[in-house]
Amino acid sequence: MKHTEKLLKIMAKLRNPDGGCPWDLEQDFATIVPYTIEEAYEVADAIERNDMPALKEELGDLLLQVVFHSQMAAEENLFTFEDVAQTIGEKMERRHPHVFGNATIESADAQTENWEVIKAEERKKKSGNSILADVPAALPALMRAEKLQKRASRVGFDWPSDEGVIEKIQEELQESKEAIASGDKAKMQDELGDLLFAVTNLARFHGIDPEDALRQTNAKFTKRFQFIEAALKKQGKTMQDSNLDEMEALWQKAKTA
Repeated sequence: MKHTEKLLKIMAKLRNPDGGCPWDLEQDFATIVPYTIEEAYEVADAIERNDMPALKEELGDLLLQVVFHSQMAAEENLFTFEDVAQTIGEKMERRHPHVFGNATIESADAQTENWEVIKAEERKKKSGNSILADVPAALPALMRAEKLQKRASRVGFDWPSDEGVIEKIQEELQESKEAIASGDKAKMQDELGDLLFAVTNLARFHGIDPEDALRQTNAKFTKRFQFIEAALKKQGKTMQDSNLDEMEALWQKAKTA
């Protein structure tokens, strides 16, 4: 607890108009948001690399973001860090009645289902009638698409099998081709967005996190591309000095390396 208190005091001093840090004093909720998002991704990156020392450091950076937002809120008499901790504590107790109450839940799947029921009741109290109302608009588009689809699925708005999803992908692919042929940029964007949404739906339908799937593919592409760069460097060449056939041959080698 003493380190938490020290961190809170450090942030309060940084934000103190009398001797605080000019940069910290200039910030507000909106200007800090990009840093909050960045720190969350750096936590995910440390976990993906299984780098525990880095994870400890990145979690600290993420905690600082919570403290920063809480300090700014306290200055406007909105809420404090203690209020934030209290709110999440109450939420965890409310969403785990089998641990902190008398309910009985026998499996992780049953807990997931019960969790969603409780969340749905919470949404009714603060979001009106739409089950989509509190899906954050600021989420990465791929992640938000999956969450929107999951919400819709819970009330029965879903394909009965993946055949319908695959047919939808084929339909959207054809419409994307037609949009590209037309040369209409606005139409291309619309149809390619529909195609990405449909592919996301197929991943979601089979329990695959599309964000994780694309992140894995990004890593795979990076590794193979760097293989090509390294192979060409050994030959005393750069990618600019090479033709597509040479690079494709090395790409195939990278796939089997």
